Amino acid sequence: MKKEEIIEQLKSIVKPFVRNQEAFENLTEETDFITDLHINSANLVDIILDIEDAFGIVIDNQSMEKMLNIQATLDIITTKLNKK
Repeated sequence: MKKEEIIEQLKSIVKPFVRNQEAFENLTEETDFITDLHINSANLVDIILDIEDAFGIVIDNQSMEKMLNIQATLDIITTKLNKK
């Protein structure tokens, strides 16, 4: 799966939880879920569960704690997909 495809799928998962629409429209790999998109920590758990379902992967707690921005999330998804 290409990086661009993962980002597009990730955007559709994250979109319902975004409170800063402008930051979402200008989303980059450096975008932070909490400070930039104003997503609260409870919603981050929902996003991670949705990511697991969408990509057919399991994200352990250690990886979950690192998923604070788009780049870290991409790295974890890519790593998990490559292990399948």
